Amino acid sequence: MVTADALRNKEQLYYDDVKEGLALPPLVIGPMTPTHVFRWSSAIENWHRIHYDQSFAIYHDGLPNILIQGSWKQSILPRYLKDLCLPDGWMWKVSFQHRAMIVPGDTITCWATVTHKTERDGLGFVDLEVGMRLQNDVESCPGAATIVLPIRGGRPIPYPFVPPKD
Repeated sequence: MVTADALRNKEQLYYDDVKEGLALPPLVIGPMTPTHVFRWSSAIENWHRIHYDQSFAIYHDGLPNILIQGSWKQSILPRYLKDLCLPDGWMWKVSFQHRAMIVPGDTITCWATVTHKTERDGLGFVDLEVGMRLQNDVESCPGAATIVLPIRGGRPIPYPFVPPKD
């Protein structure tokens, strides 16, 4: 589990440290419980019964169980990427698709692999293949992202981040 204190004291990942093909450290979450699902439903006020009423989800909608919300998945991949970049990098952009359901009992592994890197305007841009894989190796959310990492001895990444003009 990643704690706030661990993130505050995290060693910076630098542009110089990554190369194409490098698998970045994963984030493992789970196993998911009905409580996780209900807490998220409450937090975002999503009261669709497939997220908290197991009988309704299974017998009315024909689902395997209550479902983890898509909006939860949409919050986790950016969080994972942001945490990789801390303390001085920047998660710039991410896109992904919802391909598989996540239900209570599932364990999720967020992952990223470096596909390309380039230096622009003194900043280190790193393209990634990303995803959210289930315990049975089913890819739930394949996608792509770009993070910006500081270059050792280079200029700081501005906050808020404004990408250089092409």
